[in-house]
Amino acid sequence: MTEADLLANLGWTGALEAAFEGHRAGGLVPGRVSLEHNHVYRVLTAEGERLAEAAGRIKYEASGRNELPAVGDWVGLRLDARHDSGTIRAILPRRTWFSRKAAGRETEEQVIAANVDIVLVVFGLDTSLKPRAIERYLALARRSRVTPVVILNKSDVDPDAAHAVAETTAVAGDAAVHAVSAATGASVGDVRKYLTAGTTLAVLGPSGAGKSSLVNRLIGTEILATGEVREWDARGRHTSVHRQMLVVPAGGVIIDTPGMRELQLWDVDEGVDETFDEIAALAAECRFRDCSHDSEPGCAVKASVESGAIPAERYESYLKLSREQAVTEKLRDERSLLDAKRQARIGSKAMKAIQKSRDR
Repeated sequence: MTEADLLANLGWTGALEAAFEGHRAGGLVPGRVSLEHNHVYRVLTAEGERLAEAAGRIKYEASGRNELPAVGDWVGLRLDARHDSGTIRAILPRRTWFSRKAAGRETEEQVIAANVDIVLVVFGLDTSLKPRAIERYLALARRSRVTPVVILNKSDVDPDAAHAVAETTAVAGDAAVHAVSAATGASVGDVRKYLTAGTTLAVLGPSGAGKSSLVNRLIGTEILATGEVREWDARGRHTSVHRQMLVVPAGGVIIDTPGMRELQLWDVDEGVDETFDEIAALAAECRFRDCSHDSEPGCAVKASVESGAIPAERYESYLKLSREQAVTEKLRDERSLLDAKRQARIGSKAMKAIQKSRDR
């Protein structure tokens, strides 16, 4: 297989080649980040996998962790032939990316995966269906301009999987919904059709949903460790501990992610509107243009909820995500203001130091 073919299977395109022209002229080679751990990266290139670190300039110029290399990023690599490693000297612009608010108290964007075409939102049918959680993941995918597909795994343990598909379809909008069994292989072929050469497929979902087992089925080998779900609370263990990109022999790549027990959304206003499109459509009929659909009079959305046209549970889910987004936006603005003040202080000290040296 030629270098062009190897890169094309990873998702390399003519547009990326054009964007990389200057970096290639500078002696860099293209590669794609397949794993990150403690600021050490594994990068897939046409010449094989290389360990790499980000150049000091990239770290210095990054305003936050979201501007550092992430799994799925295309990068420019300076190879070190003596140590079979390299240094990441450039990051190409991301076409798409998933972000969430970093877990904990920090108001910071965490990039989950970059340059994704399709995302599989995986939930297990061995526990009660969670439509509200599915809506949250769909909002994330739609904000990222990535095609979402909902996978209801473990259909072999649910005799009423068809009902679960119908219930999920009711909240999934235009996203396809598939009931599969990674354990038996049932209907996995319906998912495999999304994998083609050059396509990047990401797998998201809570712990215990069987994501790693599904990835193993799609790749055709036991490449990822899998674990049992605890019987006493039906919660899964984190068998995937790092986000990583895997090459599928038949074509395409899969980005596997650890299970998320906390998915705090980041900048998903548009994704929320698309996920709750029936509410967004009614908003134009509200008395006030800036209606929050909560306590204002003349709200068309609340009227539809009261009439039963919009399920109360779905309405409450919409309000919860909207409020959460408003809080995150406020915290993000406060963080930006603090960063601006900090930079101003640094600039002021630098100017004083320069002036002092001139006075000497």
